[in-house]
Amino acid sequence: MVVIRLSRGGAKKRPFYNIVVTDSRNRRDGRFIERIGFYNPVASGASESFRVAQDRLTHWQGVGAQMSPTVARLVAAAPKAA
Repeated sequence: MVVIRLSRGGAKKRPFYNIVVTDSRNRRDGRFIERIGFYNPVASGASESFRVAQDRLTHWQGVGAQMSPTVARLVAAAPKAA
């Protein structure tokens, strides 16, 4: 099954997550099909903390990809923050 989930990057104690489309059998930070956005939980000031390509998200959901609960929560909260 194809899933849309977070892939962790960044340094120790400074997480940075890419929002990726991948096969559910792949490792969390392993191979992915497409990177469609990012989430930076420690963003401060004027730096952007969340971005997702809405057109690509809609495309992947249209062909059957499932969002992880965390990504679904972030996407639902994004319009409220904007």
